[in-house]
Amino acid sequence: MSKDKTTVLDAKTIEIYEEAGDQHMLTTIDTPMRADAFDLSDDEKVEKIQNHFKEIMDILGLDLTDDSLKGTPYRVAKMYVKEIFGGLNPANKPKMALFDNKYQYNEMLVEKNIVLQSTCEHHFLPIYGKAHVAYISSGRVIGLSKINRLVQHFAKRPQVQERLTIQILEDLKKALETEDVAVYIDAKHMCVSTRGIKDNASSTITSAYSGAFKNENTRKEFLTAIHSQQDY
Repeated sequence: MSKDKTTVLDAKTIEIYEEAGDQHMLTTIDTPMRADAFDLSDDEKVEKIQNHFKEIMDILGLDLTDDSLKGTPYRVAKMYVKEIFGGLNPANKPKMALFDNKYQYNEMLVEKNIVLQSTCEHHFLPIYGKAHVAYISSGRVIGLSKINRLVQHFAKRPQVQERLTIQILEDLKKALETEDVAVYIDAKHMCVSTRGIKDNASSTITSAYSGAFKNENTRKEFLTAIHSQQDY
């Protein structure tokens, strides 16, 4: 069988690819997207991915006539486009309506233990853990569930944890019309636990602070709050 020369990687390129994946390198704060990323509809993307994933399974030697496997290409394609990578499409971004802070609550508001499920962009393996977010109102507030939804929106992309942390911070600053925002993520990466070093005990912590949270005392109050244990 002849090889497509465009897919044959030289040793140096392979080394660069492996290093980028192992070091969890990122190149931009914005998710890398082509200008034509949304020229195709979601259904058209599902159809194309289905065909390509069927080819991958075929190359692996799997029997696609088996009842258990023959629907897998469609299921994977639908999952990619409409579920775990649904955050790529800006049309899916949750609406962030602001309300007047009528109670005049001007202290820290913390939303902690937000369940986080994302995907490593280097190996397309799961990232899972908890996100903790805080802000101080500048006179406007949002519904609590909107914070969770925004975290999940940015998590539903191929991601690097550092980028995910910053994207959540920057978008919340815009949505809340305040600089006083903090984001803290503690997550496990299956690309670390199931391949390479195969360390299933470690987790990765990233944080981003702006405005009042640059102050040591304010940041300490936030960290104390998210690490406190509660029995409900």
